Amino acid sequence: MSASLLADLTGLRVSRETHQKLVHFVDLFQKWSKTMNLVANSTRDQVWHRHVADSVQLFKLSPEPKHWIDLGSGGGFPGVITAILLGEFTDGWVDLVESNHKKAGFLRTALMETGARGKVHPLRIDDAYKTLPRCDAISARALADLDLLFSYSEPWALENPTMKLFLHKGRDYLAEVEKARGRWAFDLVIHPSVIERDSVILEVGGLARSD
Repeated sequence: MSASLLADLTGLRVSRETHQKLVHFVDLFQKWSKTMNLVANSTRDQVWHRHVADSVQLFKLSPEPKHWIDLGSGGGFPGVITAILLGEFTDGWVDLVESNHKKAGFLRTALMETGARGKVHPLRIDDAYKTLPRCDAISARALADLDLLFSYSEPWALENPTMKLFLHKGRDYLAEVEKARGRWAFDLVIHPSVIERDSVILEVGGLARSD
């Protein structure tokens, strides 16, 4: 995918260097995907549209440098993409939490070879707060429903009340929101996906238990 086409899809323009890093990451992803299940096989050949551009639009919503924690980083979406895009600045960082050691190995290679601003932590999400006690934002994609994601994120929200979550969700997101409101208080901004029809990115702030 050319830099101009990526910009047309997401509205975000990047430098030639950053685009080259994204291309290299996709090459690594395709190579490792031959022996590892990094994403659903049905979407592997659509990696630029279904995964890279989808991740880029999250960064576009919150482009200023900040400390991110990406939960369940898996194939690197959106964590590695965010870490690469932070190369446009002189600040910002992504801590990628992935308990699967094979996937963590892929993520380490991707960060090292692209020079991205991030680090991989092969931890269970439940244990991550002990190692990573503070952040400005949390991202997660295809990981869990909102109620569980909020439970994972609560320690960081208590530490930093201004922290926000940016969560990719599919067409059933309203049911998840309704369920979560039974246990949680939170501010919500719904950003329609510009990549996937019926999908959204949920921007969540002010997370606190209501029960």
